[in-house]
Amino acid sequence: MAREQLAPTKSNLIRVKERLTTAMEGYDLLEQKREILVMELMQKVEQVKLLEKDMDTCIETAYPALKRMLVAMGRERAARLSQGIKYRFELNEKQVTCAGMKLPSLEIVLPAAELKYSPANSFAECDETVLEFFKLLKVLTELAAVRTIAWTLAREVRKTQRRVNALEKMVIPTARDTKIYIEAALEERDRDSFFTSKLLKRKAGRE
Repeated sequence: MAREQLAPTKSNLIRVKERLTTAMEGYDLLEQKREILVMELMQKVEQVKLLEKDMDTCIETAYPALKRMLVAMGRERAARLSQGIKYRFELNEKQVTCAGMKLPSLEIVLPAAELKYSPANSFAECDETVLEFFKLLKVLTELAAVRTIAWTLAREVRKTQRRVNALEKMVIPTARDTKIYIEAALEERDRDSFFTSKLLKRKAGRE
């Protein structure tokens, strides 16, 4: 590992030691942060898997319910009734705290399922279809919210890992090698000064 091109002075040695200490402390903190992020990410991945199963279950019940309604009512009659049915859904963006960070998320507010059409012209299949698709919409919103958090955590894990690698493979080894070089140079200079002073004393004693 290449060291920094610094003059071997005591002041530079102090600065390099401080830089090395800061880098090592930063490495420890980033490593802890990375571990926390990975744990949170794995939890979100498990949530995604569970919600995907729920989504598959809802799809398996919602679309057959729709087919049964179309068979019972007919496509034209179902189309006419659907024109008079309007629900107001509120899709809100919110923030959730995860691993000490505020992350974007979604929240849906479902309206109450009401009988929007004439009871005389309604079928049980209509109510069943509405309720099943309400369930599917809720699960899809939750899945989108958790996936968004998981993607954000994954990006943060990659970013933190790059910083950890930079400290581990570049910053810390460079500072450590520079410290060793300066210390060795200063020790050699001290030995040279010691032997020089000894020689001067001996020479002065002979004179």
